[in-house]
Amino acid sequence: MDQSPNEPVLSLFLASSVHDMKNSVSMLSASLEKMLAEVDPHASAACQEMAHMLFEVRRVNGNLTQLLTLYKLGERLYPFDPQACSIAQLALELESQNRSLLASRGMTLYIDAPADLIWHFDEDLVAGVLNHAINNAIRYTHDKLRLAFAMRDGCLEMRVEDNGAGYPETLLAAPEASQGVDFRSGSTGLGLYFAREVAALHRHHDRHGTVRLENGGALGGGCFILLLP
Repeated sequence: MDQSPNEPVLSLFLASSVHDMKNSVSMLSASLEKMLAEVDPHASAACQEMAHMLFEVRRVNGNLTQLLTLYKLGERLYPFDPQACSIAQLALELESQNRSLLASRGMTLYIDAPADLIWHFDEDLVAGVLNHAINNAIRYTHDKLRLAFAMRDGCLEMRVEDNGAGYPETLLAAPEASQGVDFRSGSTGLGLYFAREVAALHRHHDRHGTVRLENGGALGGGCFILLLP
């Protein structure tokens, strides 16, 4: 099928609109986080309502960021640049970014990150994938999450685990189905698609990154696993 001459213009217009929306949502997220930090913790109803608002705003912001990044990757505009990254520092930054939301919901994030481990990857992309996985785990966990890093068969394994009910068996049996739209839950599969695209970008010799879902892990719930060569 021939591409309409208006399609490149429309794509650019949509990307620009997404960028503007993302900036506005980011400002709203920052304001909510500041307000949540200042609210009286004894005002439980107000605190829980603001925590829920912050969760939803961050989820929307994450989706907009993923859409914009996928557009840039498709147009070869994204400056993909793997660099040597400190795993311990990355873990601390992710914990800091989610601290207010976790505290407001009474959840604990456990971190297992070797202090001296260094790995090459695009830190912004990988942090985006892990942040989305943490946000998703916050939605489904009971009260505990675990962010763990380890070496496995010459690859860096990054895990986001929770103590919720775990992934449904239908998703574990056919993960490709997650790329469709589930009108009952509102899931579009964008997060998992984005994670797989980011993983595939990271290559070393004849190997490339992969994403896997499973149940169990250290907390007994859902496990999101990103492997990078």
